[in-house]
Amino acid sequence: MDLHVNLQSRRDIAGQIYRELRAAILDGRLRRGERVPPTRELAKRLSVSRNTVSVAYEWLTAEGLLAGRTRAGSFVQGEAPGSSGRVRASSAMRLRARAIWSTLPDPRAPDAPMAHDFRVGIPDARLFPFETWRRLLARQLRAATAPSGHAEAAGHLGLREAVTRHVGVARGVHADAGDVLVTHGAQQALDLIGRVLLEPGDCVAVEEPGYPPARMLFQSLGARVVSVPVDAEGLDVRALPDDARLVYVTPSHQFPLGMPMSPARRTALLDWAKQRDAVVIEDDYDSEFRFGGRPLETLFSLDRSGRVIYVGSFSKVMLPALRLGFLIAPPSIQRELRVAKQVSDWHSQWPAQAALARFIDEGLLARHIRKMRREYESRHERILERLTRDFGDWLRPVPSVAGLHLSATLRRGGLKLERETLERAQAAGVGIEGLSSYCASRPAQPGFVLGYGAVATTHIDEGLRRLRACVAAAATAKRP
Repeated sequence: MDLHVNLQSRRDIAGQIYRELRAAILDGRLRRGERVPPTRELAKRLSVSRNTVSVAYEWLTAEGLLAGRTRAGSFVQGEAPGSSGRVRASSAMRLRARAIWSTLPDPRAPDAPMAHDFRVGIPDARLFPFETWRRLLARQLRAATAPSGHAEAAGHLGLREAVTRHVGVARGVHADAGDVLVTHGAQQALDLIGRVLLEPGDCVAVEEPGYPPARMLFQSLGARVVSVPVDAEGLDVRALPDDARLVYVTPSHQFPLGMPMSPARRTALLDWAKQRDAVVIEDDYDSEFRFGGRPLETLFSLDRSGRVIYVGSFSKVMLPALRLGFLIAPPSIQRELRVAKQVSDWHSQWPAQAALARFIDEGLLARHIRKMRREYESRHERILERLTRDFGDWLRPVPSVAGLHLSATLRRGGLKLERETLERAQAAGVGIEGLSSYCASRPAQPGFVLGYGAVATTHIDEGLRRLRACVAAAATAKRP
């Protein structure tokens, strides 16, 4: 281990070495069982005598902090009682973050998988072709193909070209490689757009209910975020604030309710943006999974004034852990977005980009999507059938023909019934999310959002049977 020891003077050198090592052990930088540098090596590095280092090690051994092993060296043995005597910076001063960060929720570790897991936004990893992906990735990690320095901020050219072919065929989006910027998923795409376009205090309109991470991101950039209601046709354009600089929408499969934005609303939104010199972000997050109905044209394809930025992600069609997405922007801000990407993190992971380009070009992504679409359609139909048959007294399913989840609103019982059902479902081993958690305004809309990417088909019936029992028990429980 390359251990840093700071000698502040040439007096009491053994004592300084002893105190530095002791502090490192007590505050956890050196952990139990780790080997400390040999006395000869540390003495040479510090330009002191070996005996001086040996004295410091002997003091630490006497305290039980180090232990020698024959022909192996000295190892951290344990911790000693008392304080290391170090004054931490946090006790001397307090750094102050911007006020907005105290209003946002703490990052949460992912919940453990459940047998009956209806959580949202999780694709079925069991369907992913790991062996094929491993082969493609290994090919890109060879020294002959890996770049020796930083790569292009916009992303791997082969992947950008593959993305244009993919969205051109699957979504009718016409673009070329120069229009595409590769990102770490949709969330970074939104961050880059906000950095380039928004000034502190600018108004951003988002759907209600809607996608919380997008709302929190724009808030963190200093924007004033306004909720705009959705109905059966999608975003209510008439309710948009006149001073909105940017509008974030999910028109293909409204998140989380699931309805598509009607053609009339799409036209109205584009007209509104043109009249007010506003920008529209179109998040097409899981449009590959469409089970029925005629697919509607994207806002990006309908746009004639260069005001729509198209955002896509491979998290749902592949794996969220890959952290690969993209945006397609009008020429007027492409340079600024590339600069923002470079000053943010230089570029996304190069080998994974190259592997994904091959995955698309060899037709493997299209094959994988077809396989997943068949499986997800079966799960979607099964859940919808059970909700209609067994939950009719409590739930009203929201019509949806795409995506990885469906929603149902509560007919009665309100937020109290939603909350009590969620508590009982957790205890019964059923993972499910409340619709109200996607609402920023009050009163929030009560109901449930059921994902079907993570739940095995064989576990759907039992999971919904348990959920029905939880709803029934919560509905009949005596109120205190």
